[in-house]
Amino acid sequence: MITLLSETGFVIVLFLDHEVSSMSMLACIRRLKSRLPDFIEPDFGLLEHLVSEDVLNARQYDKIRAGDKAAYERSQAVLDLLKSEDQCGKFLKALQETGQQHVANFISRNGGQNDHDLMSYKC
Repeated sequence: MITLLSETGFVIVLFLDHEVSSMSMLACIRRLKSRLPDFIEPDFGLLEHLVSEDVLNARQYDKIRAGDKAAYERSQAVLDLLKSEDQCGKFLKALQETGQQHVANFISRNGGQNDHDLMSYKC
């Protein structure tokens, strides 16, 4: 991975392989955040797994589950709470352990980008 700062204030990250490094998992999830809620199934164990791994606390869990939120809204709420690389790693593990390997692969493969594609985000 090569990181460059452009004159416009954007950080350009060049991935030389398909895997997103652990250093950039949070940035990758943030970049894919608008697409991920449609693929994540928050029920059937994911939220409980995130609580058991201390990614979510009981209050956050209750807030996500409260009301008549659609699955994508609950998924978006989970993504909004991810703030560290450690949480992101536990989130990917939880996806894998709840039968959502395809979502974990999508994230770890940078949203399906090819080799040498650029990912940029504003600092």
